[in-house]
Amino acid sequence: MSDPQSYRPQNIPTDPGVYRFYDAGDQVIYVGKAKNLKNRLNSYFQKNLLEKTYRMVHTAVRVDWTIVNTEVEALQLEFTWIKSENPKFNIQFKDDKSYPYLGVSVKEEYPRLFISRAKKRAGVKYFGPYAHAWALRSTFDVLQKLYPIRSCSDENFQRAKRSKRQCLLGDIGKCSAPCVEWVSKEDHLKLAKDLISFVDSNPDDISNQLLTDMQRASELEEFEKAARIRDQLDAIARSSQTAGTMLSSNFSADILATFEEVTHAAATIFSVRFGRVVGSRSWIIDRADILEEENFSQSALMKIYSETPAPSEILVDELPSDPEVISSWLSEKSGHKVSITKPLRGEKVEVLTTVKRNAQQALIQYLSKRSNDSAVSGRAIEEIATLLDLPELPLRIECFDISNTQGTNMVASMVVFEDGQPKKSDYRRFAIADDEKFDDTRAMHHVLTRRLKRYLADKDVDPRELAIAGGNRSKFSYPPQLIVVDGGAPQVAAAARALAELGISDIALCGLAKRLEEVWLPDSKDPIIFPRHSEGLYLLQRIRDEAHRFAITFHRSRRSKVMLESLLDEIPQLGEVRRKALLERFGSVAALKKADLSEVAAVPGIGSKTAEIIISALNAEIIEEQEQGIRANMETGEIL
Repeated sequence: MSDPQSYRPQNIPTDPGVYRFYDAGDQVIYVGKAKNLKNRLNSYFQKNLLEKTYRMVHTAVRVDWTIVNTEVEALQLEFTWIKSENPKFNIQFKDDKSYPYLGVSVKEEYPRLFISRAKKRAGVKYFGPYAHAWALRSTFDVLQKLYPIRSCSDENFQRAKRSKRQCLLGDIGKCSAPCVEWVSKEDHLKLAKDLISFVDSNPDDISNQLLTDMQRASELEEFEKAARIRDQLDAIARSSQTAGTMLSSNFSADILATFEEVTHAAATIFSVRFGRVVGSRSWIIDRADILEEENFSQSALMKIYSETPAPSEILVDELPSDPEVISSWLSEKSGHKVSITKPLRGEKVEVLTTVKRNAQQALIQYLSKRSNDSAVSGRAIEEIATLLDLPELPLRIECFDISNTQGTNMVASMVVFEDGQPKKSDYRRFAIADDEKFDDTRAMHHVLTRRLKRYLADKDVDPRELAIAGGNRSKFSYPPQLIVVDGGAPQVAAAARALAELGISDIALCGLAKRLEEVWLPDSKDPIIFPRHSEGLYLLQRIRDEAHRFAITFHRSRRSKVMLESLLDEIPQLGEVRRKALLERFGSVAALKKADLSEVAAVPGIGSKTAEIIISALNAEIIEEQEQGIRANMETGEIL
């Protein structure tokens, strides 16, 4: 890494401008703008820089700048250079999928209606993007009935002109068939303009105009024309219903929201016109090298409106760092005033919440696909090995978690990840007896001892002898390269004690504490802090969260079973055999309370009279809970 002082510039101007940092290969790695270049650039050469800023400054070998007149010019130039240079430490947007657009070729002699996922081209008016292809198909079908302009290819259109025969769409009323002169070129062009006006305008205005035209046609006894207009009105009504009418008809805006995770973030935008959501789109942002000062909202606005005009109102969940500058830039670019606001109440906040949920879902879908990427998992495993100074890659990682309710019904879970992916066939659950009064650290020591004793007992078994006997190796006989415990220094110390007592020194150990996501090692006074957006930390979090989920599931089922045993113990007519039969049949209080009399009576050894006693006892318990104001989650047995 280079020494920043070796290329620190002198005599930097105080004007507004844009600067670029270059690496040793003369590649641009970061582009930024500033009101005052001198103040901004000098800040990069101070001590106590944030982690990613420090990495960027030490990767660079030189910096240059360009002076401009205003902040708006600086913003424009900054975005141009980010787009052309694709610098490593700037925010880059990856579209999570290819969205379809509705297009009208307005520059052609006979405009054409079509659906496209290709890159936008000149001479075409685009609408969208649409989040769902099926929704666009429905809209396309309605528009063909309302405004039957041609939708065929140029080749088919010329063939129909030569043969003087219209296609099937003309026969069924979905095309006005200009190819055979059923409609003049001027009238066909007017249909295309009306279609664009309909999609761009308030459907209520269109409906009012069509209603007037229908009444006039009826008065003139042009009943066929009136019937066609009636069908158009019906299609408009159905189109509005499918587009969703939860918003007021005078509400038009673009709504942008972001959702951030450890390694990535997502940005989603909804385009609302006259109360209808006419398009939505999402982008994924990799946070690995993005500087801490970068503003996702500002970068998203620059990305989205770099090629398309902005609407008059844009709602965001996070204001950009320079809202006035961004607003001025968009206003100048779009030819009208553009306001950027963060709503605080009303329907706008509700819609913004919906957009944020969509951003979260887009990120979840992307990460779920990405977690199965072997290259990503490999990088995460390498990073864990490097930061924990492991002698080998932890290709098998086991994680342990303890779950209990105030020291009772204590259980533990063991989950296994191999090559960065969960191996559920090797998951294990441990029940811990309540009579020994374990706390979390003693329980962790106890569970690790049980697991590792199985490993020591099975590891020396000759596989040839097993094959002769027709058996298989126990899954406990495979040692992990790394054991992760859910917790901080106390839990790690308890686990290390279990390893030491069994004489095991070739298995690495660490703990992941929830509060600050610190990684603790045995005999270490200070934790290891992984880079906040590192793949290694994300993998450890996934493993820890999976162990926690598995432990909680087992704990709830065991607690519910204990509650059922307690309830059945209070019914004197039930002996050990009958209680065991009920436990095997229902398994929990919730399941027993849902059962009717015939289901309880059908249990072997119960019968109708005993079933009535059990149902009466259950009803008495419910009444007592209601009188005491006790509420419980009947699925888990948890007192609320």
